[in-house]
Amino acid sequence: MSSTQPTPELIDPRGPRFGAAITSVLLALALILGPGVGGWVLLIQGFAFAAGSLLGLGYQPWGWVYRTLVRPRLAPPAELEDARPPRFAQTVGLAFALAGLAGWLFNVPLLFYIAVGFALVAALLNAVFDFCLGCEVYLLSKRVFAKAGTAGAAG
Repeated sequence: MSSTQPTPELIDPRGPRFGAAITSVLLALALILGPGVGGWVLLIQGFAFAAGSLLGLGYQPWGWVYRTLVRPRLAPPAELEDARPPRFAQTVGLAFALAGLAGWLFNVPLLFYIAVGFALVAALLNAVFDFCLGCEVYLLSKRVFAKAGTAGAAG
């Protein structure tokens, strides 16, 4: 009996990079404005992370802007990529946004600044260098758990 894996959703790899640029601007703005007004900006980005993480990249608003307004003006991508690593990265971003929002709501400015700062660094790495930190963590965890499963099956 063979087990067939479902085919993963494939996406244009330029979409997450475009989304990371918008995310970087919003997170930088949140940091500049601070926990007062910046909390509202972080809330907007938090909803974007939540949509991408919980509903899928097709529901992420910055991805929608890319697919609707930008991609039709570009040549087709050279190749498509698996959507699972970028979706995991959205989940990581959501976790940092929730931590920042907790700092805002519970009047812990240091938590706000640290959480937003970490999320901003990750977004900038993707936007500027096309290096998706959350994607790399996803791929590393898949390799680690695959090796652990192989070791467990052998023993």
